[in-house]
Amino acid sequence: MPADSFGIHRFVKRELNSLDKYVSWMAGLRLLSGSVEIAAALIMLRLNQVDKALAVNSGLALVGPTILILTTAVGLTGMAQQLSWGKLGWIGCGVAFLLIGILKK
Repeated sequence: MPADSFGIHRFVKRELNSLDKYVSWMAGLRLLSGSVEIAAALIMLRLNQVDKALAVNSGLALVGPTILILTTAVGLTGMAQQLSWGKLGWIGCGVAFLLIGILKK
């Protein structure tokens, strides 16, 4: 390997180690969500039928809110010591209202 690649490797390793574990989990969940969305789009293109694509799309309706809840839970866990119970309550109400707005038919 060229000597330059070792410097890049050390830099990347140092940067990855300096990331907050909660932020890493939140970003990982969002990457997972995006990957599922892209995979669903590719499946829709492969199926090439509106009714089947609509079925795949309706399956995605569960992914978005689930990732939202998990990401918010991870973030709140990371901030729990910094927030008062009142603020956590308001955040919980906000998330509940978002989910009601998204899921209500």
